[in-house]
Amino acid sequence: MNSNFKNLYTSNNPPIQATLMRGSNIESIHKIHAVITDKKGRVLMCAGNPEYKSFIRSALKPFQVIPFVSSGAASKINNESKSIALACGSHSGSKIHSREAFRILWEYDIDINNLKCPKTKTSPLEHNCSGKHAAFLATCKKMNWPLDSYLKGDHPLQIEIFRIVSELLEIPSSEINAERDDCGAPTLYLKLLEMSRLYSFLSSSENAELEQISRAMTINPTMISDNNKFDTEIIKASHGKVIGKGGAEGIQCLCKVNEGIGLALKVEDGSKRAKHAVSLHILKQLEWISDLRIQDIEEKVFNFSEGVRLEVKGKLKFQES
Repeated sequence: MNSNFKNLYTSNNPPIQATLMRGSNIESIHKIHAVITDKKGRVLMCAGNPEYKSFIRSALKPFQVIPFVSSGAASKINNESKSIALACGSHSGSKIHSREAFRILWEYDIDINNLKCPKTKTSPLEHNCSGKHAAFLATCKKMNWPLDSYLKGDHPLQIEIFRIVSELLEIPSSEINAERDDCGAPTLYLKLLEMSRLYSFLSSSENAELEQISRAMTINPTMISDNNKFDTEIIKASHGKVIGKGGAEGIQCLCKVNEGIGLALKVEDGSKRAKHAVSLHILKQLEWISDLRIQDIEEKVFNFSEGVRLEVKGKLKFQES
């Protein structure tokens, strides 16, 4: 194993492992790759493979929202920071979330039937991506772009999002692979170190739109997921100093505001509970949030039966050049 370790991973540090224990027995094992980079894309710390590729899924939302801000579409809405935060969020579809998504459409006189995110039992406004879709439509209305095809890869809005991401990452947009996310919008296939680099930009105050977006997220944590949900509780526990935004299939991105560094992790088997446990384990290691607050988040987020627990082993190490 040791002799070809370098062939398996591009770091000198194995992946982090999360083990689900039922009583004294192992029930499941999850393997997690994690990386911290700066705005230049340099790997500062990692565990496992920093070049591990996956879809960024909903962790892309703060960057998909940039045209909503840069076009001036957001500024037409009263208390725009709430709308921006909802557009970044994967919310729980409660009344406050649905109302906020409706408010974006209302301001632009857009019919609710234009929303192309999946319908829940009652309304597409309750879908966890409704804020992003409403912001997409508002941007299209503001820019006089077609409303009916706003999710297509060749639509001006999606081309603009591609351009922004490729510019931030300094990669030709032709080299970025995209596929449909579950909500119908394109999502991108990126290396973990590219995801963490995006979040290093979100945490820095150099880009005016991203600064406005990160501020909106920290001022309106309930819009990002919901009370007792991971991303909201991270922002609240850190008093807006840490932003967390997860994606499906075991993706979690985090950044410390004003530090210009980002963190991204991926659970190989896509487990949600493992990504939350490992995120808290890493936040504890980095001392971004106090132990007491982390304990508080654990109590709110995990709902294990008696005798069941997740044990996390391993940590991020400074990358040796």
